[in-house]
Amino acid sequence: MTDSGKVYHRSCTGLALQTVEQHTRDEDITLFSGCFCPFVQRVWAAFEYLEIPYKVSESYYEVDPYQKPQELLNVSPKGLVPALMLNAFDPPRALNESTVILDFLEDIAAKSTHKSLFPPSTDPYAKALVRLQSDHISRTLVPAFYRYLQAQDPEAQISGGKEFHAAVQSLVELFERAEREVGGTGLWVEGGDLGWADVVVAPWIFRATNVLKHYRGFEMPQGTKFEAWLGRLFEHPAFKKTCSDEKLYLDSYERYAFNRPNTSQVANAINSGRGLP
Repeated sequence: MTDSGKVYHRSCTGLALQTVEQHTRDEDITLFSGCFCPFVQRVWAAFEYLEIPYKVSESYYEVDPYQKPQELLNVSPKGLVPALMLNAFDPPRALNESTVILDFLEDIAAKSTHKSLFPPSTDPYAKALVRLQSDHISRTLVPAFYRYLQAQDPEAQISGGKEFHAAVQSLVELFERAEREVGGTGLWVEGGDLGWADVVVAPWIFRATNVLKHYRGFEMPQGTKFEAWLGRLFEHPAFKKTCSDEKLYLDSYERYAFNRPNTSQVANAINSGRGLP
């Protein structure tokens, strides 16, 4: 396989496009996003699940996070998405960083829609287990995804595949620990609902089934419970409606798969061995 020079998409497709078109009127919160960005998708799915009103930036089809337009820099100094414009303040205020935004949305929902991605507050241990799952995702699984995708040497690709597979397996072990100790969390349990760790990891697991499979021949771990979790996760309405057609991801991630120079701040961090921005 050779680099065909595909360019990244600037607007979403499929169900995600339908969702954008349903969020064009003014709201207290405006979401700045990129159509193929997994950090955006975790926030977007949370908006949908928590039922918090939001508007997708009018520049959604035009904002190019690689070109850092001034409108984006006004709400996110590094030019990274996702970012929020909080229009209820005068003048408007801004937030960026996906996990910070997720915490903010949880607090908003607690006072408005009364929905939550966490276990009940009456079970602080269960919530702590979810935090451990999330910590593993951020520290280990997400960086492993990019190292694997960006690896060019065949031996590095083999090593990267093993590393990412192990990171997924370790997450499964954390899910199983929660099942043993507190009856399970999120969608891992049949009959459960979308949880914090599900939202935090879903975009990368989803891209593993299309981007990593296409460019690296990656196959997901086997197992009845794991496959059932995947099915529940990918079919959950809050996540599914934020997904574009497969072509968008394959085109947009070719630049990562061939590790083109200056692909993104995330790619540069992986190449230099730094933590993700």
